[in-house]
Amino acid sequence: MRIGILSDTHGHLDPAIREIFKGVDHILHAGDFGFASIVLELEDIAPVTAVLGNADDPGTGFKETEAVQLGGRTFVLHHVVDPARLSERMQLACLHHSPDVIVYGHTHRAHHEVRDGRLFLNPGYAGRRKGDERRSVAILRTEPELEIDFIDID
Repeated sequence: MRIGILSDTHGHLDPAIREIFKGVDHILHAGDFGFASIVLELEDIAPVTAVLGNADDPGTGFKETEAVQLGGRTFVLHHVVDPARLSERMQLACLHHSPDVIVYGHTHRAHHEVRDGRLFLNPGYAGRRKGDERRSVAILRTEPELEIDFIDID
């Protein structure tokens, strides 16, 4: 299974993302999508699981935390996560869902690390170009092992 992962689009879905995510089985958006229409545009590519970011309107109906099973793995999405110091909310999500992967955003920096047997994955910033800030998304393959490719958005 191939999963497209992005965060922090801030109301702008770069046309390159449509090509990058072509053929993925599912898309995870880790918040700060900006407009709910971004999620609808992504659904034209593949099914989407998305969460609210700190800059999103809670009236959109999205939750702050979501759990989803994909490719035999459990994913938890939440926008603001510190892998070194999990908030009480994230500790409870881990107890309840036993995730294999925690997907987050907010920092605008691509990052991945394994802690306590869990992969923490931040795909980076996917919004409108701002100066020389790196823009990226990730593709995660679930078989046979988890493999991540970070892809820069030119």
